[in-house]
Amino acid sequence: MNYEHHFDAALQRLHDEGRYRTFIDIARQQGQFPNAVWHEPSGQERPVTVWCGNDYLGMGQHPVVLAAMHDALDATGAGSGGTRNISGTTVYHKALESELADLHGKPSALLFTSAYVANDATLSTLAQLLPGLVILSDALNHASMIEGIRRMGGEKRIFRHNDPEHLAELLKDIPDETPKLVAFESLYSMDGDFAPLERMLDVAQAYGAMTYVDEVHAVGLYGPRGGGVAERAGLADRIDVVNGTLAKAFGVAGGYIAANENICDAIRSYAPGFIFTTSLPPAVAAGALASVRHLKSDDTLRRHHQQQAAALKLRLKGLGLPLIDHGSHIVPVHVGDPVKCKMLSDRLLEHHGIYVQPINFPTVPRGTERLRFTPSPVHGPREMDALVTAMDDLWSQCALNRAELSA
Repeated sequence: MNYEHHFDAALQRLHDEGRYRTFIDIARQQGQFPNAVWHEPSGQERPVTVWCGNDYLGMGQHPVVLAAMHDALDATGAGSGGTRNISGTTVYHKALESELADLHGKPSALLFTSAYVANDATLSTLAQLLPGLVILSDALNHASMIEGIRRMGGEKRIFRHNDPEHLAELLKDIPDETPKLVAFESLYSMDGDFAPLERMLDVAQAYGAMTYVDEVHAVGLYGPRGGGVAERAGLADRIDVVNGTLAKAFGVAGGYIAANENICDAIRSYAPGFIFTTSLPPAVAAGALASVRHLKSDDTLRRHHQQQAAALKLRLKGLGLPLIDHGSHIVPVHVGDPVKCKMLSDRLLEHHGIYVQPINFPTVPRGTERLRFTPSPVHGPREMDALVTAMDDLWSQCALNRAELSA
């Protein structure tokens, strides 16, 4: 059998459809972000401004975070040395879990190596803990949630995106005695739209279902202490399990769930994705701990972040660009074609020193390809002026006129 033929064919399909993904090799510069250095394939180095990062608040270079990581690195060394069960639990891990539980108003929290792993491990383990469990999942849930639900092996039902009425219809057909879990996100990262959180919780509660809410793109950014959309709405106490990340607004790495003590203990005891994975390095846990504590007590960066997002949206709308605006910090510009989306991305990088990755299928549905900008408090007026000027120039060039791209 010619194995290589199959790999070649699979890769060629991506090239033919215009959605082959190219990694841009950049070197972040501490203290200079969002400015970075692009290492071109030719070996040359060029300055670029990153406009697609998920270090939403610039906490990845905050002095409080860096100092905590340096101190922990000097005190403990590099790695944790094992799984949480076998020598990999340190005072930093325990302190971080306690801080995250407090952030969400929950009795307990459990750290994972990423929010993807937290979603996958938790959702796939719940059926083992709740025999006969039916999971009801939003149609646009993240791939990590979809994978966890798929691996659960039990019954699942998909409700239309952000549609509590459809969710109620599906729940109505499930017997009262059957365990049920409603899983959705508080903020969807590709369109930047919020879930109708209170209505979703009302429906779930009316039918006796548990709730699992992914706050990955909201923690650190919303709520008086950065507890997410649920904290902002005063609804955190009505959610059974919260999933969050330490790799976006908090600027470090790792993921977690927050819930009651029994749920966290059961996942800790049964989930292979937790049991058999080496724990986060102590320095990473220390940096995340410092970041969470800082953002709990200081909302300056949160307020500036929202101002930056509003300013960029206003300016791009002024150019007549097809902006997707649901009132969040995410700034997607609809392109609708993978080849044109990649071309726009390439020209922004090569001609203007602006790095924004094209977002194509399967991250978003075909025909909804877009450029997704993530303004932050560390983007200055000069960087924003350069981006707006570049988009205005490119949108009217190379047959990428407004009418064609908006169709």
